[in-house]
Amino acid sequence: MEQHDLPDWIGKHLGEYQQSGEKGHYWDATFAGGHAKTPTLLLTTTGRKSGKQITMPLIYGADGNSYVIVASKGGAPEHPAWYLNLQANAEVGLQVADKKLRAVARTSTGAERQRLWDMMSAVYPPYPEYQTRTEREIPVVVLEPLTPSAG
Repeated sequence: MEQHDLPDWIGKHLGEYQQSGEKGHYWDATFAGGHAKTPTLLLTTTGRKSGKQITMPLIYGADGNSYVIVASKGGAPEHPAWYLNLQANAEVGLQVADKKLRAVARTSTGAERQRLWDMMSAVYPPYPEYQTRTEREIPVVVLEPLTPSAG
């Protein structure tokens, strides 16, 4: 799997997660203003230009059987590459702790987006500040498993 110019801390977290889903599942986000035990998953998208599988560790929340992620890119003016990839191909791979599954991604809108944004802002408190840094509405993405969630 090809990774493009990942900051060292993201590359380290990705490697740790791939070695042990249980160990990598929680990330210490205190250095970035988050919680000491912030839940993360691995999202694998298909590169919209390269066609290659690209995996990123991302903060998530759970909403029923679905997972919720935020395309914040720290409040950058452009969307993260993984979000552009899933817009081109909504079927993605997920790893949540040691559980691997396929899912379909969709961008939430309206009242659902606001509810999920509020939920994710509690999971990772810097998100509202990130929104003030950009004119784009930061997408909140729902990942709906293609197979029933176990446990």
